Amino acid sequence: MIKNISNLGDAALYCDFGDEVSREINSTVIRYFKNLKKKNIPGIINLTPSYNKLIVSFDLREVSFIKVKKIVENLDISEIPSEISKKIEIPVCCNDLFSLDIKRLEKKLSLNREKVYENFFGKEYFCYMTGFIAGMPFLGDLEKSMRVNRLETPRVKVPKGSVGLTEQFANIYTFESPGGWNIIGNTPLEIFDSSKIDDPNLISPGDIVTFKQISLEDHKNYNE
Repeated sequence: MIKNISNLGDAALYCDFGDEVSREINSTVIRYFKNLKKKNIPGIINLTPSYNKLIVSFDLREVSFIKVKKIVENLDISEIPSEISKKIEIPVCCNDLFSLDIKRLEKKLSLNREKVYENFFGKEYFCYMTGFIAGMPFLGDLEKSMRVNRLETPRVKVPKGSVGLTEQFANIYTFESPGGWNIIGNTPLEIFDSSKIDDPNLISPGDIVTFKQISLEDHKNYNE
């Protein structure tokens, strides 16, 4: 449940569910998010869920902080049943063209590349949130033996489709972007499709993701 509700600037509510990052807490965040979204409350203009926080942005001309706070405090999240998570398999090529940080991962994790790949593939990852760039999923949890810090010097450009690792999370770059995650491979799959106006994200919070290793040839021919 919500630990604290406070102002975030003049026109936003900051709902704090605690410091722990877990599926249970994140599922509660998502239930609040979906409940508020379903109610389509006048004056609430944007909802931003994360691992353990929810930001509710509102229009001061239509509604006040006190009113929005009361709405959130009185929500009955049992009205929104737990949804069955989608299970999505993501093909990933780990050819040296794409596995940009494999040598760094081997050194930092004290594992050879075969063991790095073995530990990464075939596991289930939970989507906690999407963000930073449109549709980018934040997926957890990596095994403790696979957790590594960000790059000391972030890249100016990370290729679209890159699969990165940092701390307990994996992610997928939906666009070419600056970034400091450790890149283990690349997927040819379109993770974010802006032409699908109603649902552009392939992966949404609460979904379960697995990664499947593919060859360079499979990567090249995937979309043909």
